[in-house]
Amino acid sequence: MFNLSRYFSTVSFILIVLAAGILGPLYRQLAIQQMTELAEDRNVAMAQVFRNSLTTPLEALMLASIGKDAAFLRQSGEERQMQASVTALMRNTAVVKVKLYNRLGTVIFSTDPEQIGENRFDNNGFRTAMHGNVSSELILRDSPYGTDRGLAEADTLASYIPVRGTNAAIEGVLELYQDVTPFMQLLSRTLWWVTGGVACIFGGLYLMQFLVVRRAQKILTDQEGRIKAARDTLEIQVEARTLELKRTNKQLEAEIAERRQAESKLNYLAYHDPLTGLANRRCFIERLDQSLLDAERNGQRLAVLFVDLDQFKQVNDSLGHSVGDELLVAVAARIGDNVKLIDMLARLGGDEFICLMEGVHNERDVATLVEEIIDVFEQPFQLGSHELFLSTSVGISLFPGDGQSVVDLMRNADTAMYRAKAIGRGQFHFYTPEMTRDAQERIRMENLLRRALENGEMSVHLQPQVDTQTGELVGAEALVRWNSPELGSVPPSRFIPLAEDSGVIVSLGNWVLRETCRQVMQWQGSGFDLPQVSVNLSVKQLERPEFIDTLDQILVDTGMDPARLKLEITESVVMAVNDAFELLERLRRLGITLALDDFGTGYSSLSYLKMLPVQQLKIDQSFVVGIGSNPGDEAIIRSVMALARSLDFEVVAEGVETAEQADFLAALGCDQLQGFLHGRAVAPAEFRARWSVPV
Repeated sequence: MFNLSRYFSTVSFILIVLAAGILGPLYRQLAIQQMTELAEDRNVAMAQVFRNSLTTPLEALMLASIGKDAAFLRQSGEERQMQASVTALMRNTAVVKVKLYNRLGTVIFSTDPEQIGENRFDNNGFRTAMHGNVSSELILRDSPYGTDRGLAEADTLASYIPVRGTNAAIEGVLELYQDVTPFMQLLSRTLWWVTGGVACIFGGLYLMQFLVVRRAQKILTDQEGRIKAARDTLEIQVEARTLELKRTNKQLEAEIAERRQAESKLNYLAYHDPLTGLANRRCFIERLDQSLLDAERNGQRLAVLFVDLDQFKQVNDSLGHSVGDELLVAVAARIGDNVKLIDMLARLGGDEFICLMEGVHNERDVATLVEEIIDVFEQPFQLGSHELFLSTSVGISLFPGDGQSVVDLMRNADTAMYRAKAIGRGQFHFYTPEMTRDAQERIRMENLLRRALENGEMSVHLQPQVDTQTGELVGAEALVRWNSPELGSVPPSRFIPLAEDSGVIVSLGNWVLRETCRQVMQWQGSGFDLPQVSVNLSVKQLERPEFIDTLDQILVDTGMDPARLKLEITESVVMAVNDAFELLERLRRLGITLALDDFGTGYSSLSYLKMLPVQQLKIDQSFVVGIGSNPGDEAIIRSVMALARSLDFEVVAEGVETAEQADFLAALGCDQLQGFLHGRAVAPAEFRARWSVPV
């Protein structure tokens, strides 16, 4: 028999424990949140008091801190004046510590003088404040932050508050620590009282209900005994007659239910994407086929939109396929919920979606729909703790102008989508016949490129690098050239991106390395010594795990001294390769010189530049060309030179075409020049003929 008392006791006890366990932490969390908000407001108000009261010394300290070390800041007059003023303002307040950071994250003032000079540029609170927002952090005594000097015995709230100048620009960050120990102690006592009160109330309710349940249990036990005899007699009479019928009915019901479930599942899977629940390729093709018949019969137009996510591969590679699947579900839901002009939305597979729009009057109608789709991606996708920003590229084909069949319309929309991606992320493009011709030409060129190395169509040309002061040859950059029997001389701007996309760049880059080293050693054997040769590296090469071994083997096979080889990488390559710093360090240990190419055109982050094991910076020709006409380019070059000198980097300027540019760079202390002024990239024989004779 079902024991009501036992189950009631167990369930009630569990519920009481859960209620007490949930309400207590919930009350504590809400109280801490309210306290944090109030304390943050007080910190902001105190920050304004400090700002208003210490405007002159604060601005003076900000100005005086530029380029000064910690020892100078501690001994400066502005520091002593601030210490006295801040100590006076803190008196009789809950503020226990004050710090002031400059824009670079350096502590230029602190009530704890030992912390002056520390750098917190990577601190999240500092970064938030530098973006104009107030950030606060509750530091409890048992937290790992509770060991801050002098604060380990108190609960504090640290707030990072931006300091704005007269032009509203953020000049620094003020960090205030407020003692909230009394509130936390009161909260702890109150929490115990609340928990005890809740437990007592539930305990009383439990006792009352338990007495009622016990009485009900007795009544049920008595009634069970009375009906048991009658039930046993009835069951004996009925069991024999109904047993077979029940068995048969159960078998039939199970078979029918299983068949219906299987049919329903098969029908759903045949026409729907199992991940997003959208229509699949088959369903879309059948719908589009029927829509084409209707449109042709009624003389109407329709549009097929091919939608592809721009950064989906990075999400899968960095966060995993499970997050990628969640993102696809979120994208499908957001498009379906926010774009109302779509007549049908389907997922083809991967990160590709396709839309159908019927009853199109003109291209403006379709453009409006596409803009709505692109606008859907303006807001980030929040997946758990991940905030993901995406964009999408859309290709459009129209019936009847861009195709008469399902295959033609889908293929042409796909082609237009790739053209949209080529323009830039978050763009759309209508299909044109030229796109098909371009795609066919790209396929033809890719096929020719794959055979170019085997057929000996590739060659290495060299462009000289000279000493800025003496004009002597100090090195050369190896540049690959392609002379195709079918296409003629193909410029690198056409075939290098194609090689990157198709993966041919790996074998091509390794060939250039081997051929360049072979040429240098051949020259050396015949009496012409090239001091150093530079070779550009692709991100595809660096991503290959066997690259270091391949390079080492090339050096061994050719007999090339690693010190005479310089590898040029761009900032974007460094940021794209996993474990780039470790990989570059292995190259440096081989004795190879590393140069950062096109410096200033990419990320240019000082935080990673100072850690890179590179020996040389190359100023991009886009800055050099502005010498004498663009003060902004000249200012950038001056900054790069100053940075290079401070980090002990050698500097090469590329794209130098005039004597004026050379003089400007020489005056700044640029080490080497490369450009048409001293020679174009030429074949090895011409290069040797030009530089083997003294200038």
